[in-house]
Amino acid sequence: MLVLAAQAVHWRAGRRLVVTGGLLRSWVAGANDPDGDFPLNNLPCGVFSPPGGAPRCGVAIGDNVLDVAALEGAGLLAIGPGPLLARPAWNDLMAAGQPVWRALRARLTALLAEGAAERETVAPHLTPLAAATLHLPFDVAEYTDFYAGRQHAVNVGTMFRGAENALPPNWLHIPIGYNGRASTVVVSGTPVRRPLGQTRAPDADAPSFGPSRRLDIELELGAVVGQPSRMGEPVTVAQADAMIFGYVLLNDWSARDIQAWEYQPLGPFQAKAFATTISPWIVTRAALDPFRTPTPARETPLLPYLREPGPLGYDIALSVEMRPAGSDRATVISRTNARELYYASAQQLAHHASSGCAMRVGDLLGSGTISGPDSTAYGSLLELTWGGKEPLTLATGETRSFIEDGDTLSLRGHAQGAGFRIGFGPCDGAILPAPQFPTEN
Repeated sequence: MLVLAAQAVHWRAGRRLVVTGGLLRSWVAGANDPDGDFPLNNLPCGVFSPPGGAPRCGVAIGDNVLDVAALEGAGLLAIGPGPLLARPAWNDLMAAGQPVWRALRARLTALLAEGAAERETVAPHLTPLAAATLHLPFDVAEYTDFYAGRQHAVNVGTMFRGAENALPPNWLHIPIGYNGRASTVVVSGTPVRRPLGQTRAPDADAPSFGPSRRLDIELELGAVVGQPSRMGEPVTVAQADAMIFGYVLLNDWSARDIQAWEYQPLGPFQAKAFATTISPWIVTRAALDPFRTPTPARETPLLPYLREPGPLGYDIALSVEMRPAGSDRATVISRTNARELYYASAQQLAHHASSGCAMRVGDLLGSGTISGPDSTAYGSLLELTWGGKEPLTLATGETRSFIEDGDTLSLRGHAQGAGFRIGFGPCDGAILPAPQFPTEN
């Protein structure tokens, strides 16, 4: 079996896979671009439609997407029992387990490597990414959002409770989270309607109902659970890490004015239930393994069930862009890194299952907003404009405290290797005006 690593020379069946500066070289157009998102080292999993075709499982490589469902149908993969890629979702393959995950990665690497004997057989199954329509890459079973970025928690706590009470007393001990809505998880490029809801102005005696006026983003990393746990049976952090199939970029859209009125005493509800956008490609845990990094230093030791067996964080550069309606000029409003997360996804998953909660294939865990140590690295507009008091000035000259109708928000992320990068592709969403509330007939 092919053994994959970031800085190594590889062989399969006596053939040498050429590695230059860590890059696994491929015969596919664009795959050897050092600034491209999808080199052979990556092989992220998605669902796409070719022009005039039906949705199917694919893997991004260079400037193309490879129809892996067609490869499986043609007998070119043979990675496990029965068809695992026939359905336009990666859940069946995830459920097949880690040996199958490794076998698929090894086989695709061999088929797409520079000098591969099967090149002429595989090439007809490539579709240019520019011509493909991308869909949700998996059926989202459940969605849980966490609050694992310390700087974000400190910033928000300072705004609402003062610096002396910024972190809740449990925050340094436990990954805080809430159960969200899987039904409104959408793929990048899906427009999002401004939500309606109840809000109460600071000087008002009673609430009102209408469109949110303080619409925001949350820059997050989403973990895709590829293996289940049984009800009543907790898992260790190491076991939880092994259960994760891969990661997506995640924008947990947030209506801050609705949230402020509703969140006490039970936490977010309608303010976050209206939409969550994810990137179209699941970047596998195997592709990100070379970029592992320890989580931040603990000022308070964690309880044993949450302690790290090894580095669980990731060095992933992240950014947010904002583009107003009618403009082709986007402004980068934030740059940060996933290594800022205080709790890694494996710790979040282990805590989630610790009560005996059953985890399912296709569960999605949002990391919580990822903010860095200064105002250029905050992962939400709430922080970037400090509650709307310090508006941002965009490249167009316009200012923003929160998101206006027609604005497009774009999340980007990549892990940087030696001569290559592991990218996630786009995580974009444009805001449409709020709907009209239905009237009684």
